[in-house]
Amino acid sequence: MPFESNFARFVEVGRVVLLKAGPHAGHIAVIAEIIDHNRAVIDGPTTGVPRQAFPYRHLTLTPLTVPQLPRSASSGIVKKYVEKSDIVGKWESTAWAKKRAAAEKRRTLTDFERFQVMVHKKSRRDKVRKVLKAAKA
Repeated sequence: MPFESNFARFVEVGRVVLLKAGPHAGHIAVIAEIIDHNRAVIDGPTTGVPRQAFPYRHLTLTPLTVPQLPRSASSGIVKKYVEKSDIVGKWESTAWAKKRAAAEKRRTLTDFERFQVMVHKKSRRDKVRKVLKAAKA
């Protein structure tokens, strides 16, 4: 009987990762080579992340992979495979990326913009309350 794993995301060549630390935190990159049990070589030629060794503790594995990416592929080859499989487009269409973008947008709002959001929420809440009250009557 084969062993069934509870895990679905593995550290593998071609795995798309989200950087949690460093100057490129919040960007995505691709694992190009596994160095050891603590580090991997990552490359993000389409997202501005330079090729570098990066510790696993500062990476988050995403469900996306670049299929058929050869081990130790150069930046040019990684870029070709990433563009071919439209990894950036797939990432931006995920709920995870959309939530991160929304949180970043909320983080950069000014005081007046936060006030406008509050007023819009109050008016929407009032409209919903009135419609529900009319539907019950």
